[in-house]
Amino acid sequence: MQLIDGKAIADQVKKEIAQEVEQIVANGGKRPHLAVIIVGHDGGSETYVAHKVKSCEQVGFTSTRIAFETDITEETLLAEIEKLNNNDDIDGFIVQLPLPKHIDEQKVIEAIDYRKDVDGFHPINVGRTSIGLPSFVSATPMGILELLKRYNIETAGKHCVVIGRSNIVGKPVASLMMQKGYPGDATVTVCHSRTKNLKEICLQADIIIAAIGSPNFVKAEMVKEGAVVIDVGTTRVPNANTKTGFKLTGDVDFENVAPKCSYITPVPGGVGPMTICSLMKNTLLAGKKEIFK
Repeated sequence: MQLIDGKAIADQVKKEIAQEVEQIVANGGKRPHLAVIIVGHDGGSETYVAHKVKSCEQVGFTSTRIAFETDITEETLLAEIEKLNNNDDIDGFIVQLPLPKHIDEQKVIEAIDYRKDVDGFHPINVGRTSIGLPSFVSATPMGILELLKRYNIETAGKHCVVIGRSNIVGKPVASLMMQKGYPGDATVTVCHSRTKNLKEICLQADIIIAAIGSPNFVKAEMVKEGAVVIDVGTTRVPNANTKTGFKLTGDVDFENVAPKCSYITPVPGGVGPMTICSLMKNTLLAGKKEIFK
């Protein structure tokens, strides 16, 4: 069993981005600029945004954090998005999800200029990704593919089972795994809460991508010997033995599943760090105007 070290790969990718940024600046170009909008004081969201700002520093980007209180109106938030759309100094920006209940998340996602949508959530980017056109690929699926690539994990002709059908992970990663090229060319089955015979389907999988948001959902009896397991889950589970009072837990029963795997990602330290470094890659592409001229 080999552990897939997402943190080490993310550090490597960030170094590569930082070198490219220095080259751009040395040649008289502009530093890529990422803006992040955060609404309210959700602990998880604040931590994620802090990590994103820190990553921008590490790779040499300019970053702007724009914070609003929970009671901001949808109209005011949409007006702020429009300002960023029209600000030529901002190469890419994201609105940290989740948003308060009174704001329509889909409306917010669609209000972002797709050419600055470095989260890859806008329908234009999602559509272009699904048919293999250049696009900003959703950060978590992009990070998963980067891990498979850096560990030279074979995907062509393999049976890949994706557990979860979210717009952010399940659907886009399934689409990417079946596309022509590497990593890709896999035969993909998407399972979800209504799937029957889930265990039998998982036992046929060469690669399992678990993105269902249910702690320890994937058990050892669902995984065949030698499978590759990518765990996207990050649920805070109460734990009296930690300083914070909770433990970040994945969708995979790691302790019992790991011995059966050829490769497996840990939680934390697997897919998580790759998500943020994928956002950095998209921002670099936005700064270079490589996807949309």
